[in-house]
Amino acid sequence: MFKPVDAQNFLADAFAPWVQALDLTVDEVDPAGHVVLSMPVTDAVARMGGIVCGQALATLADTTMVLCTAAHFGKPRDVATTNLDTQFLNAGRGSHIRCSGRITRAGRALIFAQAELVALPDMRPVASASATFFVPEEKAR
Repeated sequence: MFKPVDAQNFLADAFAPWVQALDLTVDEVDPAGHVVLSMPVTDAVARMGGIVCGQALATLADTTMVLCTAAHFGKPRDVATTNLDTQFLNAGRGSHIRCSGRITRAGRALIFAQAELVALPDMRPVASASATFFVPEEKAR
């Protein structure tokens, strides 16, 4: 079973330094492929007026959905984002951005996922995203 501590370790060990610089925290993981991450709103991700930049929001959504695939499999697996569609709904302001992701369909070679991003503490919707991931065959060891 893939737990929040496993997901946090996966983030630290397998993701690029610029993703790690977002200071993401794994808040929840469940075996059905539902994952919740949060990102603090800092000067590094905010632009004028304290609004979180779209690049950070899209990265948070994609990273959350990658972790959803790991929760689905019960362990990290190689996946490749083949499509990421992000709709920005409102300015992202507040203390944190919370991203809740889930698997919507999982096949042998493709996994489809969705994510919803809200600003904390007021829970205002910030963005919505959907992604498709290619899952290469596991190599025999």
